Amino acid sequence: MAKKINIAMLGTGFMGKAHSNGWLKVAKFFDVPYEPVFKVVFGRNKAVTDAFAARWGYESSTQDWKEVMARDDVDIVCIVTTTNMHKEMVLEAAKHGKAIFCEKPIGLSYQEASEMAEAVKKAGVLNYLNHNYRRVPAVAYAKKLIDEGKLGTIYHWRGAYLQDWIMSPDFPLTWHLQKETANAGPLWDLGSHSVDLAQFLVGDISAVTAINKTFITERPLPGSGAAAFAAGKSESSGKGKVTVDDASFMVAEFANGALGSFENSRFSGGRKNYNNFEIYGSKGSITFNNERMNELQFLNREEDPDIQGFKDIMITESTHPYAGAWWAPGHIIGYEHPFIHAMADFLNALKDGKPINPNMEDGKKIMQVLDAALKSNEEGRKVALSEIK
Repeated sequence: MAKKINIAMLGTGFMGKAHSNGWLKVAKFFDVPYEPVFKVVFGRNKAVTDAFAARWGYESSTQDWKEVMARDDVDIVCIVTTTNMHKEMVLEAAKHGKAIFCEKPIGLSYQEASEMAEAVKKAGVLNYLNHNYRRVPAVAYAKKLIDEGKLGTIYHWRGAYLQDWIMSPDFPLTWHLQKETANAGPLWDLGSHSVDLAQFLVGDISAVTAINKTFITERPLPGSGAAAFAAGKSESSGKGKVTVDDASFMVAEFANGALGSFENSRFSGGRKNYNNFEIYGSKGSITFNNERMNELQFLNREEDPDIQGFKDIMITESTHPYAGAWWAPGHIIGYEHPFIHAMADFLNALKDGKPINPNMEDGKKIMQVLDAALKSNEEGRKVALSEIK
């Protein structure tokens, strides 16, 4: 029988639900060494946090996250708060020897990310940064094909992560649209995912050139219920200034010689969660679209030209990464499943005393790219990552 392990959830929004669902299901579908127990949830609003605790089965709720870190009966802290709170929470969790499962983006800057990476290294605690798309079975299979040499020498990456949920000028000024809480818009929120995937699949980025744009510069002040993907009800007629980008386009040079392009926008009408990438190599090509997450397209350039073309592979066979834990072949999985995959890997890493990726060190590398993109936009030039210190 699996040993019990105690979870603290810091945050009650969209990601609080996604993470709680993952911890509930991980031991049901994967052979993991621990069975999660929901100890405590932190949230700013007492009524909302109490209701969240009751719905998901947390033993208690609190408005004091530092008290959570000091508790002896908490083993894992799951950080799903606004980005500006990540650094302080990670540092406190590391100080108290907690295992850390943190949402992306890692923080507000490369400097913050460096402090976080140093703190967890010094404390020797297991730490994970939840770039969940690495654990989509189709993406994990793409990594396998690349590692096997099926693409040969990689020439370039083309990534586009597009959404449309803030296009209305009536959408309020939520924390996602303010520099002090988010630092950047889709460059951070969506771009961190794209950069993580690019460095995971292609290699480290060495230089970038970027341009950012804010299309709607003022928005209504937020009311109750305003959050990601939800406008809420405005309780004020006032407006505030948008201080982050609405779209960011970037070209990149990889250390291995490949070239890349990145499009990140929340102003792409009709695109809800369009996380798409294309990778082109000397022997083959791969394309993936998260809106069709159970499929991977693969082109083998070594096939006879008469039959050469993109093959649409359903990634649902028991031999595909993670897929064997779920349903019969052809029965698809959804958005929530990569969270569960990450939690299974996390629990096994905790037992084995081994690291898991991506972690805070990976987050530091991602943030170096994003900080370079901000600098490039501000100064109108190509920026080498070596300039970001």
